[in-house]
Amino acid sequence: MNGTREGLGRTALITGASAGIGVALAREFACHGFNLVLTARRAERLAELASELRRDFAIEARTLPADLANPETCRQLAEALERESLPIDALVNNAGFAIANLYRDTDWEAQRDFIQVMVTAPCELTHRLLPGMIRRNYGRILNVASVAGLMPGSVSHTLYGGAKAMLIKFSQSLHSEQKGTGVYVSALCPGFTRSEFHDVTGTRASMQRLPDFLWLSAEFVAREGYRAVMANQAVCIPGAQYKLITALVRLLPIGLAHRLGEARSQMLAD
Repeated sequence: MNGTREGLGRTALITGASAGIGVALAREFACHGFNLVLTARRAERLAELASELRRDFAIEARTLPADLANPETCRQLAEALERESLPIDALVNNAGFAIANLYRDTDWEAQRDFIQVMVTAPCELTHRLLPGMIRRNYGRILNVASVAGLMPGSVSHTLYGGAKAMLIKFSQSLHSEQKGTGVYVSALCPGFTRSEFHDVTGTRASMQRLPDFLWLSAEFVAREGYRAVMANQAVCIPGAQYKLITALVRLLPIGLAHRLGEARSQMLAD
């Protein structure tokens, strides 16, 4: 066990906690003494993770399996927390997925669920849990976005960059609104991260063409996210390579940046 224990006596709710960055974030918060409420669709994986965290970090870990694509889920989660008298001190909006097809070739129902999970759910959970944080004069809200939200739109994953851009802007505004309340808000913007995300979306083969220096570990991303939200850093871009890439993109004329994005999409598709 390592890490400071500033989370002792506090509870963090982490969405999408059954895999990838979500698991790494759960371990990071547990390492710092936070008790955890873990939610995702896969109940068995959540139970295994909760058991591991209790054993390794001597914290309490509960599971609330749920599907955030259901518009009723956020309300139901908030009500369950209230029934169990579980005030949430830290909210980590990590749940997400991607749709790796052209927009015209997808079903609207899939895109609707995507918006619900990626945009509506983090906003609703924040809205429902923020008042309690303000009353207690302590809160940490970490929204897991992506460098995709800072880059030009590209072919396929049509709504992904837009959803992540919205989450970044939402986090920045919320960060500014909470000054003096004891609530800190950060957007975590990782680049390509090694996890099963690309297996689920069917893009593993194309992603393997990327050079090694572009890849981050989920554990590194989680450490950077935790550090950022505890320091009340509005936007966190893990990795020097991605800090440089996003800075350069902001300097390019918008038309040129867009064409480069198209070229990158074509390279990965070929």
